[in-house]
Amino acid sequence: MRNLQDKVAFVTGGSSGIGLGIVKVLAEEGMKVAFSYRNATHRDETLAYFASRPQQRVYPVELDVTDRAGLVRTADQIERTLGPVQLLVNNAGVAVHGLIEHATYDDWDWVLNVNLGGVVNGIVTFLPRMLASGLDCHIVNVSSMGGVAALGAVGLYVTSKFAVVGLTEALRGDMIGHKIGVSVYCPGPVQSNIADSERSRPQSLAVTGYSAEDAAAGAPPPEFMQHAMSPLEAGRHVLHGIRDNALYIFSHPEFRDVLAARHAAIMAAVPNDPIDQARADSIRWILSNPIYSEGA
Repeated sequence: MRNLQDKVAFVTGGSSGIGLGIVKVLAEEGMKVAFSYRNATHRDETLAYFASRPQQRVYPVELDVTDRAGLVRTADQIERTLGPVQLLVNNAGVAVHGLIEHATYDDWDWVLNVNLGGVVNGIVTFLPRMLASGLDCHIVNVSSMGGVAALGAVGLYVTSKFAVVGLTEALRGDMIGHKIGVSVYCPGPVQSNIADSERSRPQSLAVTGYSAEDAAAGAPPPEFMQHAMSPLEAGRHVLHGIRDNALYIFSHPEFRDVLAARHAAIMAAVPNDPIDQARADSIRWILSNPIYSEGA
């Protein structure tokens, strides 16, 4: 999707942080941008920003991305109001700090339901509509640098974000031959409210194994957010990725060395044994993927 003018986008979790940065950038490009919110204060702050930019069109919808029926209603509402969604950004996410050994089932269910389930729900809701429309479309799933390297004491978050990367790669392969681009955004630190995730945690999943001390121990240093990337800069990286139909969107070169080290560790673990040619021939169908080798 090179020309975004007048096309419709939907950004989940678009009233703060990375999501808001993406909403602002897409609206600047002339898109009609629907965004979901959970916090009315964040919604009002977002609408106040756009009140002085009447030429930029945004449309708020209250939504919990774990609510599948709510997502269907949202899709119908956006189509009636703005038109068919051609760009879906699955951005909404939460995080908890602490060691995996302390996690309860509620901790796991909450993080996975939002970070992975929210992406799944967005895809199941909007992908069939995109395919049926025959229009040029694009899906961006927001993962994290924690989705390509296990960094920090956030094992539940890392698990969910690794899954989003794998899901996106698989979907990219599935969409070969269709008019739907697929990207995964893996940011490092961006100024956001993700540290306040607990306020949106449902009472039905309130049993946690993490204490305030766990949260404090796993929390980043005070200067973390001071030096984090601005949401607008992050949003511009996403915009470039959409225009280039990039599979991977990275915005933080500070992680280059750790990614190289992880790749080296993986390659070093591959046995240096002779290849069993008969076995290789029998699994030829899973020994390559054009999304890696040909940029498909």
